[in-house]
Amino acid sequence: TMTKLTWLGHGTWAIETGSHKLILDPFLNDNPAAPITADDVDADFILVSHGHFDHVADVVPIAKRTGAMVIALFDICQWFEKQGVEKTHGQNIGGAWKHPFGTVKMTIAHHSSTMPDGSPGGDPAGFLLSLADGNVYFACDTALFTDMQWIGRAGLDLAVLPIGDNYTMGPEDSIEAIKLLKPKRVAPAHYNTWPPIEQDANAWAEMVKKRTDAEPVVVQPGGVIEL
Repeated sequence: TMTKLTWLGHGTWAIETGSHKLILDPFLNDNPAAPITADDVDADFILVSHGHFDHVADVVPIAKRTGAMVIALFDICQWFEKQGVEKTHGQNIGGAWKHPFGTVKMTIAHHSSTMPDGSPGGDPAGFLLSLADGNVYFACDTALFTDMQWIGRAGLDLAVLPIGDNYTMGPEDSIEAIKLLKPKRVAPAHYNTWPPIEQDANAWAEMVKKRTDAEPVVVQPGGVIEL
């Protein structure tokens, strides 16, 4: 089974692993960088890192159309249940659960989290996915934090880090994150969607090559990374 990860712009990723289809933080219809719309998404599971609009905008329509299960912080799952999402699996920071496609561990993230209607969104999270083809860490929206060295001890085949700056860590802090995480490969996300988070991904990749042992993987929206 080959695991395929497709960047759909911003913080959104489609993950195909074995016979399962996942989507992380679906923000497509209102995302200027997205190559597809929410109607094009097929999903069995939807991973949600935190409550901000640009990470949850298309969760409800995708869940209702596909019957996908939402995996998120317990508090966020409760909010989605009120929006009519039927299948949810609430977890919390530091907790892991074996799902049909692999194990999901929710990791800490330093950010804020409020649902689009102003409801509290609990704490933001990242995801460590242990899949048949390897371990993938999605830092999601976060600042740099030293506990990344503990996350890295799982042995990471791929880390996906935000590099946009302004709302999350920027390129410079991402280099420090890579040194702590020690992934084999690293991909950037959460950049170039809007002017405040414009970055030169190729310049970032050169920094990664010069200053870390990881292999940078830069894809355009719609681009695929295989594990």
